[in-house]
Formats: sequence, structure tokens, C-alpha cells
Amino acid sequence: MQRPLIPNRTARHLFLARHALGEAPTGPAKGQALADLIHRLGFVQVDSVNTLARAHDLILWSRRNAYKPASLRWLNDRARGTFEHWTHDASVIPVEFFPYWRLRFQRDRARLHGRWKDWHGSAFHAELDRVLAHVADHGPVCSADFSGERAEKSTGWWDWHPSKTALEFLWRSGDLSVTRREGFRKHYDLTERVIPADARHVRPSVEETTHWACAAALDRLGFATPGELAAFWTLVTPQEARAWASDGVARGALVEVDVEMRDGHTRRSVMTPSTLDEIHALPEPPKRLRILSPFDPALRDRARAERLFGFRYRIEIFVPAERRQYGYYVFPVMEGDSLVGRIDVAAEQGRACLHVRAFWPEQGVKMGKARKQALVAELHRIARFAGCGDVTFATDWLRPTA
Repeated sequence: MQRPLIPNRTARHLFLARHALGEAPTGPAKGQALADLIHRLGFVQVDSVNTLARAHDLILWSRRNAYKPASLRWLNDRARGTFEHWTHDASVIPVEFFPYWRLRFQRDRARLHGRWKDWHGSAFHAELDRVLAHVADHGPVCSADFSGERAEKSTGWWDWHPSKTALEFLWRSGDLSVTRREGFRKHYDLTERVIPADARHVRPSVEETTHWACAAALDRLGFATPGELAAFWTLVTPQEARAWASDGVARGALVEVDVEMRDGHTRRSVMTPSTLDEIHALPEPPKRLRILSPFDPALRDRARAERLFGFRYRIEIFVPAERRQYGYYVFPVMEGDSLVGRIDVAAEQGRACLHVRAFWPEQGVKMGKARKQALVAELHRIARFAGCGDVTFATDWLRPTA
């Protein structure tokens, strides 16, 4: 039986609709409305770089221009509508998803235990107990509270004082949770004092977690391969996702489709029958030009974004300056259903100005008067959001296609 073919344009519209980029960035962005948006996305990655705005704030602002960073702090730190843990990286996650992270806690505990014990010696168990008791007795702590300690030997990336390592281990394995951040520093408390009881007391099985993780990932991706399903939350293995997809196809709960990539090749994926029906009535994304975070959910899977949009993006923070193709922290630029360029822009002079160093249009993208005006308008919008004054431009800011 021939698989349905999903044209590339349709696939892009579906993917953007599921990521809240297929609509105008309007509407409320605090309280329940903000919680609903994060639930729709699944998670919002947090990142420390702040050349313009923190990743989580820019991700949310790109979808709701009314968003203010204080709204996320209230939702996470006070209302407890979200919690912070790992997906593919540190992320803010709806608190109702917490029960499914128990599988990750269990697997991370087993995976990290031997590795960290080897690095920090046989006293590591006692250090875990000491730190946990300290938090229980004295309340929230951060790594700076143990800053007088030092590691006994150099261990490279893990050259932390023992208590910092213990904090990280206890967080990754679920005994502690992040109660808030100050600046960008995590403050930890006992999970029972951070996560609401109705989320803490649910304990799904491995099978229930696998089903939820795959189904929830597919709902947010629209279509996916088993590998993409597993990578979305990084809660289950590719083998578990493959078995789930095969079973779904056999039962008729999923259908196999061929999704056309930007270069014309097709990629076998699965989607639900209801999604297959939905694609015939997808709205056209607005022509609005938007500056996205490098960690935007639509770009999180770099390989998928490259196949779907023909847009190759790599973060160059860790690339030596002389070897960078574009810049230290360059933002993707979306227009309608296409990624049309990338821009090197940063707040400068104590945020007195938002300075544009360079914009590189993608191959075939012409920078006519209308598109240039749209880009400048977006820069002024994002400058207001970032608390910057004027927008300034380098004399050679408009670059040829790389």
C-alpha cells in the first residue's frame, strides 16, 4: 500500500502550527495563558547567554509579544505551574509532566552513580547524605553556599567541590528540585517542598511513561521518525520509541507517511490519522518576520530543521573567534514559513542601544525595501522587549549570502 505523501510546504506549516509559530504573536502571556503556551510547546529550554535576552524569554516572546520575564518567574517560582529539569538540556517543563520524569530520575541515578563515585571517591555516598540533610534542616541552597570547599583532584569538567557535585546529582536523580533561580544560579530544595503533591504522588509504569513520551512528542512534532520521538524529551530510548511506533502502526493508531524534505527527498515518518486529516485545512503562517532564539523549539533538532527548511544552523559560542563563520551568538530569522537569514545583534553600552553587527540572508532571499523595513521593525520590537534604547547598525551590516 502506497504511503501518503506530505508535501514540504504542508509539512512546514504543520510543524510551525504545532510550535505556535503559525500564528501572529498576539494574545495574553501570563498566568494560565502562559502555562497553556508552555504546555503546547512541551518545554522551554533555559540558557545562560544573555547578549540580547535569555533563551527561554526570547522563545516565549517570539510567540506572544506581550510576554514579560517576570511572568515566567511567577509561574515557576510561586504558582509552581512548571518545574525545571532536563529534556535534551535544562528546560522549564509543565508540572503535570513531572510524574513521567521519574523514569529519567531512575535511569540518571543508575547512569551517573558509578561515574561520579569513581571521580569523587568512596565518600561520595556520605556527601550525598550530608547535603540532603543540610537542605532538609536549613532550606534552599545554591552551590555558592559551599564555595569554600574544593575538589581533592582535578577531574576536568567535573572539577567541582564535592557538595556542588552532590547538589547536581540529587537534582538529576529527583531528590532535590530547583525552587528558583537568582541571576542564573539554581537554588535547590527538597522535591517534596517544590513539586505539588498531586504531581509527586503519581507513579506511572515504564510502559505508561513510554506511551506518554512518544504520544506527547508526536503531538508536538506533527510527524516524526522513532528517533525524533525519542530525542524530543530524551525520556525513552530509540528502541522503545521504535517499538511504540511499530505497535501503533499495526493497531491503526498511527499511519506511515512520506514527508517531503526541502531538497525533494522523502523521509518515512509516522503521524496520527487525525493529523493526516488536519493537514488539508492548515492556515497559512503570517508573513511576519521574527527573530528566534538559537534554542527555539523549532530549531532544537538541528538536523530536522535543516532537512525541513533547508537551513543549516550551528551555534558558534565554543568555536574560536577566528574560525567562526558568522558570530558568537547569531539569531535565526524567520519570515512566514521559511528561515530567511541570520543576524548578529546584541545589547551594548549598558543596554543603551541594540547594535546590529551583521545580517546574512539565505540563498535566494532578496533584501528589498519591504523586507528590510520588516527586519528593522522587528529589531525595534525586540529592542523594547530587551530594555534597550536606540537600534544602531554597523556600516557593513547587510552582508552577502554566505
